[in-house]
Amino acid sequence: MKLSVLIQNLNEKQILSPSDPEISGLNYDSRKIKPGDFFAAIKGTAIDGHSFLKKAVQAGASALLVETPLENCPIPQIVVSNTRKALAECADAFYLHPTKKLKLIGVTGTNGKTTTTYLCDSIFSQAGFKTGIIGTIQYKIGNRIQECKNTTPESLDLYQMFSEMGSSGVGACSMEVSSHALDQGRIHGLLFDAVVFTNLTQDHLDYHKTMENYFEAKSKLFIEIRLDKNPKAVINSDDPYGQKLLQKIKIPVITYGINSGDVRAENISLEWSGVSFTVHSPAENFRVNLKLSGKFNVYNALAAIAAGIALNIPIKTIQKGIESIGQVRGRFELIQEGQDFSVIVDYAHTPDGLENLLKSAKELTRGKLIAVFGCGGDRDRGKRPLMGKIAENYGDILVITSDNPRTEDPLSIIQEIEKGITQKHEAEPDRKKAIELALTLAKPGDCVVIAGKGHETYQIFKDKTIHFDDREVVRKFFEKHAVPQSS
Repeated sequence: MKLSVLIQNLNEKQILSPSDPEISGLNYDSRKIKPGDFFAAIKGTAIDGHSFLKKAVQAGASALLVETPLENCPIPQIVVSNTRKALAECADAFYLHPTKKLKLIGVTGTNGKTTTTYLCDSIFSQAGFKTGIIGTIQYKIGNRIQECKNTTPESLDLYQMFSEMGSSGVGACSMEVSSHALDQGRIHGLLFDAVVFTNLTQDHLDYHKTMENYFEAKSKLFIEIRLDKNPKAVINSDDPYGQKLLQKIKIPVITYGINSGDVRAENISLEWSGVSFTVHSPAENFRVNLKLSGKFNVYNALAAIAAGIALNIPIKTIQKGIESIGQVRGRFELIQEGQDFSVIVDYAHTPDGLENLLKSAKELTRGKLIAVFGCGGDRDRGKRPLMGKIAENYGDILVITSDNPRTEDPLSIIQEIEKGITQKHEAEPDRKKAIELALTLAKPGDCVVIAGKGHETYQIFKDKTIHFDDREVVRKFFEKHAVPQSS
């Protein structure tokens, strides 16, 4: 594609050089530049791509996208005020507007994004679509699974994936949209058919600083959305921030909730095997038997049901999609190895997420609730004592341990969690030992909840990243220790 064609829709650009080279690819990583690439210099939180402009030229880039031009540059430079947004617009043009023909649902919120996208994916599959998923656990493009680097990738990576989806016959995609991605303009230009708001509670304040900033970032998905496809908003009206968001939205809305909403759940019945409830909707009322347990999953199911209704998918198809999904990795995932007590592994790593998890487990547990959790290093420190207090409110036995300590001292993180705890508890910075301790303490009828890492298969320390999977630790423990088979 000619440079002039690639940039023709960029507003407020300055073109330095009259030449019009052929562009063979787009790139924002100077280490991966190939001859003929259009290199975008992105200003990140730690690294500024403008530092690598000379390297890009030397590697054979045909043109540069910059906010501050390179002096004495031998190739064309396109100067814009925001290279991230401009890169998104160029990627949309280069890949021939891949989201125009794709059914696309974007899900944002503090908790529930992953499960909601998987429920939406199941509905799409029941509707006959070949599907894609972009989110925290993995990227799925039809039958191809790709390792996840960020919940929501950079714009160029997104457009590449959507282009591949189109080429491989994918007709519908469900994607998680993080607040970081919204704040940084990574989803700029995408054409959504429906956008979903699950909830908003404290998280990521190390980045956003205030809850108001966090809310404003989330709001961008609904306020700055392109209207080409007549998108619908799906909002949790039981959530205070959902109510606040309803005051700002200009696009058509479908609300959902247990206490309020166009799509509501009643007669909820919780079991270890799942949760069942009656759905009241503008279309019709019907009973759902969900294989996912926990009251919070009622909200996730309602979000997906409301999204399906917003896209005019038949109720029977929505119902089949919701009911056909099994456990989502690391989301209230039951580990069953014949033991006479319950073990749950979950990704909950926020105060609200931990409270929903422990409350749901408590409602189902006959014996004691044993909670194993920690908090991530280099992240919002304000939530640490809050999570300690929440664990104390619901847990009978607490084992405080490490999550991903990153550059922080694991013991220092534990001490900050302990500020919210008044009862006797165990503190074990070695996560493997902490999990094994909790399993050793469990008696028949108890429940061990292991929170924080969920599907993750690694643990990040200051000087290394190691393989670590909570579920593997549990299963290996049961392999080593003979467990009486429950009758």
